[in-house]
Amino acid sequence: MASDSSTETPERHGRVRARRAAVMAVPAALAAAGLAVLTAEGALGVQFAISGMPFTVTATELRGTGFEQFGALDNMAPGSPNEGDTGGQVLVVTSVIKNATLTKLCQSVDLGGTNLLITAGSGAQKVTATDLTTDSTELSGDAAFDNIEIGNDASTLTKGGVQGPKGVFSQQADTVHIANLRQTNYATTAGVFKLPGLKLRFSDSGC
Repeated sequence: MASDSSTETPERHGRVRARRAAVMAVPAALAAAGLAVLTAEGALGVQFAISGMPFTVTATELRGTGFEQFGALDNMAPGSPNEGDTGGQVLVVTSVIKNATLTKLCQSVDLGGTNLLITAGSGAQKVTATDLTTDSTELSGDAAFDNIEIGNDASTLTKGGVQGPKGVFSQQADTVHIANLRQTNYATTAGVFKLPGLKLRFSDSGC
């Protein structure tokens, strides 16, 4: 038992260090698309242990004011059965929107053979959220920003109400508009989240 522990610990620590280093990097392709903003662990965002189970979020349209985006490391509960070879950490891109409106919101999580499906905002009333943060490993859609600033020091962000550590790359904009939004998320938080027409059910398919 002692021999196994001594061989596994350096590998896990090495993976964690690599993820911390990756947080400081800026992928060129994403930066060119105006979507890559990575910061370090410790920025305000998710402050709870994530389950480690990703979930899908889609919306036909997202409109928001007070937009920021940066990277972070989300942590699972110690000994989580979902940690696999990750060391219990997931490298994510955190998007912050001070005030958001979403049309035809869909959220689903694969529970292993069936999906827990949530839909809202399909009628005249749209989903609204304040102080919305999402931690994603994938994000796609047709995006447009007003007065975007790319390359800010994360500690100087002002438009979404969240600041990160000094010396870390980030971006912010006055407004964001994303059509055909699709995200793979590990966590979402909001100060207020209003979901008109909410429906929760099990389904054979996800969003």
